[in-house]
Amino acid sequence: MIRAYKFLIRPTVGQEQQLSAMLRDHCGLYNAALQERRDAYRHASRTTVRYGQQSAQLKEIRALDADQGRWSFSSQQATLRRLDKAFAGFFRRIKAGEKPGYPRFRSHKRFDTVEWPADGDGCRWDSTPHDPVTRVRLQGVGHVRVHRHRPVAGKVKTVSVKREGRRWYVILTADQARPELLEPTGSVVGIDMGIANFLADSNGGFMPNPRHGQKAAAKLEKAQQALSRGKRGSKRRRKAVETVARLHRKVRRQRLDHAHKTALGLIREHDFIAHEDLKIRNMSKAPAPKPDPDQPGNYLPNGASAKAGLNRSISDAGWGVFLTILTAKAECAGREVMAVDPRNTSRTCPSCGHVAAENRPAQDTFHCVNCSHTAHADTVGAVNVLRAGLARRNARKG
Repeated sequence: MIRAYKFLIRPTVGQEQQLSAMLRDHCGLYNAALQERRDAYRHASRTTVRYGQQSAQLKEIRALDADQGRWSFSSQQATLRRLDKAFAGFFRRIKAGEKPGYPRFRSHKRFDTVEWPADGDGCRWDSTPHDPVTRVRLQGVGHVRVHRHRPVAGKVKTVSVKREGRRWYVILTADQARPELLEPTGSVVGIDMGIANFLADSNGGFMPNPRHGQKAAAKLEKAQQALSRGKRGSKRRRKAVETVARLHRKVRRQRLDHAHKTALGLIREHDFIAHEDLKIRNMSKAPAPKPDPDQPGNYLPNGASAKAGLNRSISDAGWGVFLTILTAKAECAGREVMAVDPRNTSRTCPSCGHVAAENRPAQDTFHCVNCSHTAHADTVGAVNVLRAGLARRNARKG
């Protein structure tokens, strides 16, 4: 099992300058490789340049360019693979009929990650094992101090360094042979994701929606207004950019913290967790425009403003992040998480099984028109999700 660890690193002033130079040089390599591919395709012969050809040129590039020669060869190969993956995704989207999204050149301000594919090849995790302070050794930078807040279980496979604002992080992937399984509890639960409440469970419990983005909206609006007024290239605009980025990072960290804690609580209490298989990308799409047949060039109201507010609430809730974390924690703990079809889960009576849109007269109210069963609509949805999950699990075992 592969697990990821993210630790804050504390470089010295000189090491921070070297880390910034490393990102800048890898960004230059990425852009140069992209330019080579563009030029080759624009040639009359429509030549395609692939990763193997560009990787074979690295030895010559490192010999001619001293800046490129001081960094790890394997990290530069990883940067070229990163570009190759971008082109692979581009061609895949073309074949699927989606919006292609041609790979773009990267500014050094937006190129923030360098990866080493193997521990010991240009990098070394815990490079001073006899030192009480954990350090990671990076070629061209040196031994950088790491704030390791928890132990790393398993063998380290890859090492990455990432810049987030003014902070630097090291990200590890480790191969953990045997995860630590939790003791069985004999409890099963179904959960229904929502906006008014972050989730409702089949036992009648509710988890309030923290709405981190909405709470920070006023500060973000003020910071973005200051950013829009700043003149490009000015010191005031640079400070405004940092302020906006810092606020967004805080909201993201709050959302992640809430998702981790909520998922951990569910994993510790229940052996089996069923949830709706939500298509979040489809749920947050903007409505299609409605042309006015009587006035060509004009459009009829399509509820776009109301849908935009709902889309913001869905994004702020972070359902996708939470479900990803829940699935990963369940795998590590030996729990079972199952996604079920969400259709009619809040319209089906758990008492008599009657399905009708009229069963839900309000957002939070369920009243069966057949048997008069009354309950909270989200609780009914969670109960139906649990039943569908158990039925699917029993069908698999059978």
